Amino acid sequence: MSESPDARSLLSASSQLNLMEMDAIDDKEFDIPQVDTPPTLESILNELEDEEEPFVLEDTCMLNTDNMDAHSCDTSSLASSDSGDPAHLKRKRRTVDLNATVHGSVLRHSLLKGISAQIVSAADKVDAGLPTAITVSGVIAVGTSHGLALVFDTNQALRLCLGTKATGAEFGAVSALSVNHDCSRLLCGFAKGQITMWDLASGKLLRTITDAHPPGTAILHVKFTDDPTLAVCNDSGGSVFELAFRRVMGMRSCDSRCLFSGSKGEVCCIEPLRAPPDFRDHPITQYSLLAMASLTKILVIGLKPSLKVWMTFPYSKSDPASVPQLAWQFVPVQKMVNPILAFCKGDTVHFLLVKKEETGTIHVIKQKQLHLSCDIISLSWINSSTLVLVDSHEKLQVVDRPSQEVLETLDLEQVQLVYNSRHFKSLATGGNVSQALALVGEKACYQSVSSYAGQIVYLGTKSAHIMALRNWRERIDCLLKQEHFVEALSLAWSFHEGTAKAVVGLFGDPLKRKGVVGDKMVEILFQFAEHALKKCPDQGKIQVMEQHFHDVVPVLVDYCLLLKRADLIFNQLYAQLVENMVAKGVFLESLESYIVADRLGHLTSPIMRDLLAHYHGNGMMDSLERCIVHLDVTSLDIQQVVQVCWANQLYDAMIYVFNSGMNDYITPMEKLFAVIGPQLRAGRSLKDEEVVMGNKLLVYISCCLAGRAYPLGDIPEDLVVQVKYQVFEFLIRLHSADSLEEEEEEVFPFIRTLLHFDTREFLNVLAMTFEDFKNDKQALEYQQRIVDILLQVMVDNPDFTPSQVGGLFTFLARQLAKPDNTLFVNRKLFDQVLEFLCCPDDDSRHTERQQVLLELLQVGGVVQFNEGRLLALAEKAKFYQICEFLYEKKHLYDRIIDCYLRDPLRKGEIFSYIHNLLSMPGYSPEEKQTVRDKVLQHIKELVTLDPSKSADLVMFHFVKEVQQIISELQADQLLFQFLSCLLEPREGHHSGTILPQERDLHELLLDLLCRFGPNQLLSFLQTSQHYRLEEAIEITQKYNRNEATAYLLEKKGDVHGAFTVLLETLKEKLSLLTAESDRGADGGEGRQYEEERDSESKLTEVKDSLNDIIVLCHRNSDSLYQQHREALWFPLLETMMASQKLVKGLNDEHTFEVLKELTMKVLNCMSTFISLPAIIQRILKDPVYGKGKLAEIQGLILGMLDTFNYEQTLLETTTSLLNHDLHWSLAHLRAAVTRGLHPRQDYCNICLQQYKRRQDSAEEIIVFSCGHLYHHQCLQQKDSGWGFTSELQQRWSCYKCSSSQGGRGGPSTEPKRGRSTSLAQTRVTSVSHDAGAEAHRKKVFVDATLDLQQEQSWDQLRCLYRGPSRLSILSELSHCHSSDKTGLLFPAQPGTDHFQLKLSPPPLLEE
Repeated sequence: MSESPDARSLLSASSQLNLMEMDAIDDKEFDIPQVDTPPTLESILNELEDEEEPFVLEDTCMLNTDNMDAHSCDTSSLASSDSGDPAHLKRKRRTVDLNATVHGSVLRHSLLKGISAQIVSAADKVDAGLPTAITVSGVIAVGTSHGLALVFDTNQALRLCLGTKATGAEFGAVSALSVNHDCSRLLCGFAKGQITMWDLASGKLLRTITDAHPPGTAILHVKFTDDPTLAVCNDSGGSVFELAFRRVMGMRSCDSRCLFSGSKGEVCCIEPLRAPPDFRDHPITQYSLLAMASLTKILVIGLKPSLKVWMTFPYSKSDPASVPQLAWQFVPVQKMVNPILAFCKGDTVHFLLVKKEETGTIHVIKQKQLHLSCDIISLSWINSSTLVLVDSHEKLQVVDRPSQEVLETLDLEQVQLVYNSRHFKSLATGGNVSQALALVGEKACYQSVSSYAGQIVYLGTKSAHIMALRNWRERIDCLLKQEHFVEALSLAWSFHEGTAKAVVGLFGDPLKRKGVVGDKMVEILFQFAEHALKKCPDQGKIQVMEQHFHDVVPVLVDYCLLLKRADLIFNQLYAQLVENMVAKGVFLESLESYIVADRLGHLTSPIMRDLLAHYHGNGMMDSLERCIVHLDVTSLDIQQVVQVCWANQLYDAMIYVFNSGMNDYITPMEKLFAVIGPQLRAGRSLKDEEVVMGNKLLVYISCCLAGRAYPLGDIPEDLVVQVKYQVFEFLIRLHSADSLEEEEEEVFPFIRTLLHFDTREFLNVLAMTFEDFKNDKQALEYQQRIVDILLQVMVDNPDFTPSQVGGLFTFLARQLAKPDNTLFVNRKLFDQVLEFLCCPDDDSRHTERQQVLLELLQVGGVVQFNEGRLLALAEKAKFYQICEFLYEKKHLYDRIIDCYLRDPLRKGEIFSYIHNLLSMPGYSPEEKQTVRDKVLQHIKELVTLDPSKSADLVMFHFVKEVQQIISELQADQLLFQFLSCLLEPREGHHSGTILPQERDLHELLLDLLCRFGPNQLLSFLQTSQHYRLEEAIEITQKYNRNEATAYLLEKKGDVHGAFTVLLETLKEKLSLLTAESDRGADGGEGRQYEEERDSESKLTEVKDSLNDIIVLCHRNSDSLYQQHREALWFPLLETMMASQKLVKGLNDEHTFEVLKELTMKVLNCMSTFISLPAIIQRILKDPVYGKGKLAEIQGLILGMLDTFNYEQTLLETTTSLLNHDLHWSLAHLRAAVTRGLHPRQDYCNICLQQYKRRQDSAEEIIVFSCGHLYHHQCLQQKDSGWGFTSELQQRWSCYKCSSSQGGRGGPSTEPKRGRSTSLAQTRVTSVSHDAGAEAHRKKVFVDATLDLQQEQSWDQLRCLYRGPSRLSILSELSHCHSSDKTGLLFPAQPGTDHFQLKLSPPPLLEE
């Protein structure tokens, strides 16, 4: 019995936490019982007979058939349903992602067939009604809607049917059930408020309690505590009562006391802390703790020894329809077991750890909360680290608390969960519950879910279902049945490593646990391999077969290596896979990544043989080489490997085999020299692969000399020195081994070859090696010998370039400059090199030779040379950088400037050099002065080179010498460039520098601008502040720069002068245009296109010129009188009309139309400043039109009339809108003020007494628009006044609406804020003359002032609009009109900055 997994499905509470094993168990994961505990009675509940098909969620099956095990009806976890990684598929590789979480199917979901059948049968045969409540303990009890309670044993057999239909008719439906811990008593709560207690042994009714709580409310919960004489109940009024059962002299009684009143906030969920059998003696149980959830907060109270509140905790904001949930669980935390209360309302689960301190108080510690994206309607613990939740969509989620991970999601839709909404709305007693409680009741299913000892029962309308955690083997087997081998292995590995969640059935020593899981994994690996071979596609594309095995083989190898069972790979698995050629190939190829990562260092001989053959056969030589250099050399057949490497140029592998297998470091060098030596000697250029070889050779020599193994690792310590000497001996050989046939071979072939291949890198290798030679006499001898050979080979050898020779001497200079140098080099050789570099036969490689010599000097070679001779040679050879280096040493800084100026490559750097030298400390004043003199001497050259940088230099260092510099620069164009840069506005450090005679400089620049840069003229005048107006006007007039002259005249205040200048310009351009039109009329076809283009450009010029004048007129019209305005606008209009007339005589339609358009534009702009009648009068007086016909000005006049019509319509519309708004708002105000007030109650909302409480005294009553009514004195005491307008008159606000004291605070009061102050606050005085005569009561209106309230209403009214009201827009407009500074409201044309809308005030309409 204990062996079958089903027998373990219902575990006793005592086995859920085994304190004896606490040390050996990981707190987080393995607080799980032993498997071999004898099954309890209830564990039989879930037993399935073999032929029985358990309840299947059809919906889930349809959705997810791949993940469904037909026999055990388990839905697999969502996490496991798709673990394919598309990125891996592209690479055709499937490797194991150890971070991927696979949980498999965590819950076993079964239908309780016996109980479900009895529920349906009872409803049909004895009219028991539908099920309404369920509870599970040692027995299962189900309550029905007709007042019956059906009690089942653990075999699902019906043992008792308690109650009758008569009691059902009297008491209503069973709304709550509870069984005590020894299963001897059952409490039933009913929809009409009664509670009954039954003896479960005999089936007798022991008590009927009818007076435990207020009548007319349904029982929502009834729960036993750990004390069998104590229970608690919660009714639909939101109150909680303690029920104490007594038996005196054979008489059973029940005492009830109220623990929490519903008037303080309704409680809708209660949960006493009930300890499992193992924890009955836990110190916390003596307090008999009870958790209660109201609509706003959680309370934890102790019932014993006396009633005490230990904690209250408000909810965070949540949906008012969310259902509060509570669940207790004993959890091991830091070697102690304490209860944790999980509670939620909405989507966040909070956890509170409850501890008893040594002082006797209870300490509550908040734990990490859990956020989910769903509205939770049921919350249960299934073990100490796992929760099971149901959301409002009836989706069940299994959540691991430590990691907050959702392990599995199931759909409960088919269960058809029973909801307790009827009882929450108390429909059986007339529905007398608050709206808030009724709203929560919509989703309440407290009585349909019951958890006990690691399993949870859910009650449906026609069935009961049980959920329990599967044990670890069952979870793996579920995945194997669905042929999800990779997921099964991943899950098994998480069991092996102890990272899996909700584990059942693994316990004890971690090593034993790993052993058990490891055996299971080996079993799965063989199954997987067998399955892969069986399912392999027989025919079809080879790629498909390869892909099939690529998904399998790497996974097998990976897990074998993770389990440290390489023997499995080489023996059993390889033997299985060899049968299929494709599988064998994939297997051998997949080994590469493990070998390269050093996870697999040794291969068996047969596999090594196959590997060589396969890689060689498929041309995968690079992969083969990578593998060989990582493998243990003892597993290689050296002869075979060397042959393959030679044949395929696998030199890395060959070097590795020679070095590791035979301790031979020289032979590989000889072989590599044999490849590249002959090519270099013959002077041929190397192929790419030969260059790679040469680099390989250099790296290999460098590794050998440094004591490193090639390509990776280190040479054994005992061989390091020996190998180094062997390599030196090899390099300084006079002749190579095969030189006997080739008589003419030069001496020292190996060093010569390396120098020819890459001089610099070879010398770098030597330099690195020489670093290590300190006290090794033998090594120092080799060092001197090699240097002598290098000099012998390279000096006076035309085969080497200056760069190579220079490189050698730079290397030598570095060595000689070291403090502990022992090398000897002849000084004459350095002089020889100097001659070689400075006086070549040809002029080639100038830069290269200079660079080499500079490098030689910088590393200390200057010690070896005579400086005077060196300087003479450098100047002769034009090595300016060398000269600079030497001048720098002698502090001849002015000579360095000559070097820069003469060096074409570095001319541009001279400015930063001069600036740095003059700015930095560390140079003497005399040195700086020589540099300044030199700069002034060459200033013309510098300005020609870069005017901008020269100007910067002058601003920083030569401000006083500006006049001298200007006199040096004779050429006007050069002076113009220099001054432009010098006088441009600057930001930062030198923005405030004042130049001597600054005004003269600016005027000089203005003169130059007029000649060389007319386009920049206007922007210069606008930004510069340093010129004198009169002089500037003279200069611009001298060069006929009219726009600039106009700008200056306007700035001076001569608007008419500016206008005249611009008008002249316009007239010139118009005359050119008309002349052009005239010529166009006469000209032939040939020039037509060119003329059209010319005409367009002239039109554009006219438009620009006209725009400038219009902008000028606009700018100044506001500040001028009418007469002066007309003096501006009319000449402009006349000019345009005259030109229009001229063009009309010629046949140029296009130009005529454009001019007509421009004339209309002038008219439109004028009409803002000059009245329309004046314009028309002027046009008619005009001699041009006076003689002609009206038709010619018809267009102009019609245009003006259109504008007039538009403005008239605009004015009328605005006026009517304004009147409408005003009427509407006043009508609303009047309606609000004259509305009568209707008090909601006839008592004061503060003292709760009738407003006519004392009939002998006159008393003032205040009524608010929200309907609340108060005594004047009560309001005064509560201080609800808000400001005084006079001594007699105080403004009041409604106490109840505006303060959270008056009612329940929170968001519900927000919407009423707007109504809290009365619109027409009416103060009523009731005057009583006769004690009994109510008929004579009069209401005297004392006062009704409206100013402040009118204002409030007005604000509310304005808020109705999106954005500003029409009234505010119009008042803004009128402000614009009245103020002098008019803002830009509607830009009509570019440049019409001050356009205004003319409005008259609305007419007064009399009713």
